[in-house]
Amino acid sequence: MTTDAYEPSQPAREPGRQPRRPGERRPLQRAGTWTREHWRATRERLSQTRLKKPSHRTMAWTGGVLLALAIAIGILVAIWDWNWFRSPIARVASARMHREVTITGNLNVDLWSWQPSATVDGVQIANPAWAGKDKMASIGRLAVKIRLIPLLTGHLDLRRLEFDRPDVRLVRDAQGRANYDLSDGRKKDEPLRMPPVRNFIIDNGRLTFHDAKRGLAFAGTVNAHERLGRENRGFEMTGAGSLNRQPFHLQVTGGPLLNIDRDKPYPFDADIRAGQTYVTAQGAVPKPFDLGQFYMNTTARGPDMSDLYGLTGLALPNSPPYNLHGRLSRDVHTWRIDGIGGRVGSSDLTGALSVKTGGERPFLTANLRSNSLDFPDLSAIFGGGPRIGKVASPAQVAVAHKLASEQRILPDSTLEVDRIRSLDADVTFKAASIKDAPINLRAGSVRVKLENGLLKADPVDFDLPQGRISGRVQLNASKATPVTDIDLRLTGARLEQLLPVRVGGGAPLAGSLVGRAKLHGAGDSVHKAFANADGEVLVVIPGGEIRKAFAELAGVDVTKGLGLLLSKNQQTAPIRCGVAHFQSVNGVLNADRIVFDTGPVLITGAGSINMDTERMDFRFQGHPKKFRLVRLQMPITATGPMRAPKLGVQPGKAMAQGGVAVALGAVLTPLAAILPFVDPGLAKDAACGALLAEASQQGAPVKSARPARTAAR
Repeated sequence: MTTDAYEPSQPAREPGRQPRRPGERRPLQRAGTWTREHWRATRERLSQTRLKKPSHRTMAWTGGVLLALAIAIGILVAIWDWNWFRSPIARVASARMHREVTITGNLNVDLWSWQPSATVDGVQIANPAWAGKDKMASIGRLAVKIRLIPLLTGHLDLRRLEFDRPDVRLVRDAQGRANYDLSDGRKKDEPLRMPPVRNFIIDNGRLTFHDAKRGLAFAGTVNAHERLGRENRGFEMTGAGSLNRQPFHLQVTGGPLLNIDRDKPYPFDADIRAGQTYVTAQGAVPKPFDLGQFYMNTTARGPDMSDLYGLTGLALPNSPPYNLHGRLSRDVHTWRIDGIGGRVGSSDLTGALSVKTGGERPFLTANLRSNSLDFPDLSAIFGGGPRIGKVASPAQVAVAHKLASEQRILPDSTLEVDRIRSLDADVTFKAASIKDAPINLRAGSVRVKLENGLLKADPVDFDLPQGRISGRVQLNASKATPVTDIDLRLTGARLEQLLPVRVGGGAPLAGSLVGRAKLHGAGDSVHKAFANADGEVLVVIPGGEIRKAFAELAGVDVTKGLGLLLSKNQQTAPIRCGVAHFQSVNGVLNADRIVFDTGPVLITGAGSINMDTERMDFRFQGHPKKFRLVRLQMPITATGPMRAPKLGVQPGKAMAQGGVAVALGAVLTPLAAILPFVDPGLAKDAACGALLAEASQQGAPVKSARPARTAAR
């Protein structure tokens, strides 16, 4: 036995090839080389073999059999009952649509043409199990004709598509399940795409649509009479129903559907009315029958933008009456509105927005701007009562009257938290100027991000003539009860610019003002969130000036204060500092520290604000630092609704002072009658340094405050 590697048998030796010598070792040949040599030898052997030609008789028999087979196939096709294919076709359609499809009528096919056609009667499409036993759709007759040659190259060219008496019933329940979603849960928001149809016909079509989630009910007719020799009205869908419990009307018309060119846009118009909401549009589909792309110039007006949820599915905020226009377009999963312009309430609005669908939730991005924002228009966003206009809804009128009659500030309208959870968003809004604000606001901006029910407004900025209000607001709507967190700071503000009061031609107070509010509350309305809020509010006056008349009256030094006030004296006294700190527990802000230190008077106070009843109750007491001959010990009070508190004095101690004066006057001398009104002036300066340091530690931006001006003497 040798050690030579095994070699496969070799084909016949080729001419000129040397035989193998005894003991000679040759390298192994590759399998591919051996195979080529093997087939080469095989071809040489076959080439030497002569094949016999078939006889004429054999060829005649073969041709006869093929001809007979062709004739038999032709006769079979001509007399074939195509109804045999109804069940296989229905099974294939059922698998593709994920619900039962049945064919109860005849199936006829014409194959012997360059444009094959087919008609089928009695097509029925069942609902999914959750939608009940009614049919989703039934079609009296469906006819189709195609071109054969393009089909052989992989292109479907529909020459005719006809629906006779189609009845389609679309349903979406409160959970968002739709019987017209044929994706079996794998794909979402896929646009309808159809190949171009040269002749599209719909006769006596009916369409009903019930959307429990959007509160929309619609029943209408659909027709497309595009036959030669008949009235050609193009595509037309009209109907009526209800939306937001208001009458709903829809009319959509399109251009002629006869001889449509796939390279030319297909035009259409739309007119939608729901109560006092009106939407009109003129647009086109760039590729006919491909609704994945279209554009239209749109106008919309109505009492509240949130009412558009039923049409758009977007959780737009509440608003005052609006009148807007823009260019709406769709590119598969991206919807855009460019060139937004118009008015919302008394404010102008411009910008652009886009919505991307196809994911778990729609994602809205927007960049909006107002050159002149009317501040009361913002109240409607949080459920408040806007200014009542001609197109205000009955609900808006009721809210406005209720808030006015109750003298309330915080609206109690329930927030639509389900809508907040239905989309994600990133919205930027800027107001170049603001008018009619409760305080002197000049401009503002906010960026709002919404993700999975968590809304964050960060940053929130409002510009004052001097200073700024800034911070963040968070609304967590992912839980059963929404939770709101507010953290706002007031920096660099001036008292004289924030206080609207003017007495004797000047402001009673001047100086720096800073503060911070940090609150946390739960509730499905703004009012409920504040009614049980916990946290703290801090207001600090690092320094400034006060009219001497008001300082003396806070004493209360009747002789000097009233004299200065009546003489319109503009002399000022320094404000050394002022601090007001509130602790909020379950919606009640209790003042644990109110100190207002001026040159002549130290003022202290106590009180509370009930955010549930929106009422306040404060009492301020002045303590003169110098001897006062005549001083009434009457604390100043501020009580009543937050919207319109009443200022007054507490007469209890003054009446006691009067009683003591009468007794002393009777026993001693008339001079002794004034002794109860004499104040020894033992009040000391407040420890402003310590108060301001503590306020700074609690988050008030004290260091940003400007130093007080030198007091006039």
